[in-house]
Amino acid sequence: MEVQTLKYPAIQNYVGGKSTNDSGTATMDVFSPLSGQLISTLPLSKAADLDAAVQAAKAAFPTWSATPIKERVQIFYRYKTLLERDMKALADLVREENGKTYDEARAEVEKAIELTEFACSMPQLIQGEFLEVSKGVEARAERKPLGVVASIAPFNFPNMVPHWTIPNALVLGNTMILKPSEQVPLSAVKIAELLKEAGLPDGVLNVVNGDREIVEAICDHPDIQAVSFVGSTAIAKVVYIRATSNLKRCVALGGAKNHLMVLPDAHPEMTASNVAASMSGCAGQRCMAGSTMVGVGAVDDIVAKIVEEAKKIVVGQNLGSVISKEAKERIEKHIAEAEAAGAKVLLDGRNAVVPGSEDGYYVGATVIDYVTPDMRIAKEEVFGPVLAIMRTNTLDEAIAIENANPYGNAAAVFTSSGSSARYVMDHANAGMIGVNIGVPVPREPFSFGGWNDSKFGACDITGKSSIEFWTQLKKTTTKWNPESRVNWMS
Repeated sequence: MEVQTLKYPAIQNYVGGKSTNDSGTATMDVFSPLSGQLISTLPLSKAADLDAAVQAAKAAFPTWSATPIKERVQIFYRYKTLLERDMKALADLVREENGKTYDEARAEVEKAIELTEFACSMPQLIQGEFLEVSKGVEARAERKPLGVVASIAPFNFPNMVPHWTIPNALVLGNTMILKPSEQVPLSAVKIAELLKEAGLPDGVLNVVNGDREIVEAICDHPDIQAVSFVGSTAIAKVVYIRATSNLKRCVALGGAKNHLMVLPDAHPEMTASNVAASMSGCAGQRCMAGSTMVGVGAVDDIVAKIVEEAKKIVVGQNLGSVISKEAKERIEKHIAEAEAAGAKVLLDGRNAVVPGSEDGYYVGATVIDYVTPDMRIAKEEVFGPVLAIMRTNTLDEAIAIENANPYGNAAAVFTSSGSSARYVMDHANAGMIGVNIGVPVPREPFSFGGWNDSKFGACDITGKSSIEFWTQLKKTTTKWNPESRVNWMS
């Protein structure tokens, strides 16, 4: 039997500053969605493998947490320059394992650099508070790290999402276990290697690969103090319940069904380009994708321009692949069901093929009009380059559709009216709102996070509000001069 040569070395866990793997551990194949070809394998780690990583992180914590934050950030200054140095290699890895276009993959790494830059500002953001609360009595409040924390990352952003957690959590003094998606393990290896090159002490970041068993073990491990998760809503709920039932902090980010409300007074060209980009960017595989448009009133001319823009989006050129064969089949089933239910397919991306990559997992840009709220495509997260268009007569009806969905990541309105924009800002039930912006992702220092079934848990894992999640508050009261006048406050 011929042994197939892997394009990339077999993935190993990264524990205590070195690659490690139990030779008896079962493995899982890793395929590139660009070609459908086997490119690597990864270990399906067991609870004992996780425990080894946790013990390494636990051993590294005392020294790392005692290192002044001004010294900890110096490692991330160096790390930022390494990300810039290896930009192309990092983007190529994202493209290989996720299927993004090169420009999208590069943008993902650029966002990782921004997240690292923000972490380097932590010394200015985490200064403690001090006050003489009464004569001779001083009170102080300081943020302290939690200990060993864990980050469970999804497939759709193999480089960016780990950077939502790694820089902030580590700069704040924690040590970490990163569990990447089993579909995209290559970027995590490179991240760990670059951090070691930047000077990160062994054991501060550890990478454990695997599937559901490792996620469950992370939720159950008694030495892990906090868990962050990004993925589907169904799994986010399970992770949140399981982690918190084990008395851990947890923020679990789930899926979304974001609505782009388009009014007749919207700028036609700007709206069309933004809506098309929102639904198709990263092949629609992002929780901020504008998968549903709600046309308010007479917007036929804008819909026509959206179709024109969507026709410029070509698989294999400016549209990447979806993550797997199963994802392709699921997305195309959504389109077929909507068409059978009476919706009108204005642009059909089914059966897309890229010459030379016939075995890749591609779905072309798709626009479907006259979708009704009861259709499955209007209610479920498609996670593909598909735009479902619904129609209403009033803005209130459009907002009602947005607010009736169980998710709450994002909503956007396209209009030239400031009052209409303000009305949506005030009434849309979502955590991130866009005005004439199809993907309203906040830039640092503002944090990322939705409402309702798009997020479970308090605080955020990015931005300034992440400080509260990744640290705990220590309050100290001191008195040194017994001669001071004593009253009830002292």
